[in-house]
Amino acid sequence: MIPVETLAAFFAASVILALAPGPDNIFVLTQAALYGRISGIFVMFGLCTGLIVHTTAVAFGVAAIFKVSEIAFTGLKIFGACYLAWLAWQAFRASASEITGSAHGKKSLGKLYRRGILMNITNPKVSIFFLAFLPQFADPARGSLTVQIVLLGGIFILATLLIFGGIAFLAGSIGGWFSRSAKAQVIMNRVAGTVFILLALKLASTSR
Repeated sequence: MIPVETLAAFFAASVILALAPGPDNIFVLTQAALYGRISGIFVMFGLCTGLIVHTTAVAFGVAAIFKVSEIAFTGLKIFGACYLAWLAWQAFRASASEITGSAHGKKSLGKLYRRGILMNITNPKVSIFFLAFLPQFADPARGSLTVQIVLLGGIFILATLLIFGGIAFLAGSIGGWFSRSAKAQVIMNRVAGTVFILLALKLASTSR
């Protein structure tokens, strides 16, 4: 069993990492500002579902493939960058009426959830980060490493839910103002499109 003090240190480190500006929390911020806090929360759930995938991959050693295989790493990286570029194209072409209309549809919440999943799992850097970060707090002497990794992954996800939830709530509070201004909606969507492009370029240029 992992000592309480080790779990506390891991949770504190996870909170700090979740607060550090990065693609995922910026993604939650822009989507919550565009579509409201509920939409931001669904994106957050999608991102955290992706973290479950990464945790499972690390626990069972699959993430090691992306660390040693240039082809696997590059393939997933290119797919993720193309997906972000497609999101940017959608954001740039959307009109104010499309933004307002999609902000209230139940189907759009499902799309935002799936968008969060794809955003997270198509970034091989997350798997490699988990592969380097989680095992530092595990110890074979305490029992099954797989169980320990899953536990640590769950704690990391909890920290992410708390921080990203706060970001979604705060960013969503300005969403009401955007929904009443067609011009502001278009401007914000252009900002979101620019963010997607920058994220795509950053992902495409990353190396192991």
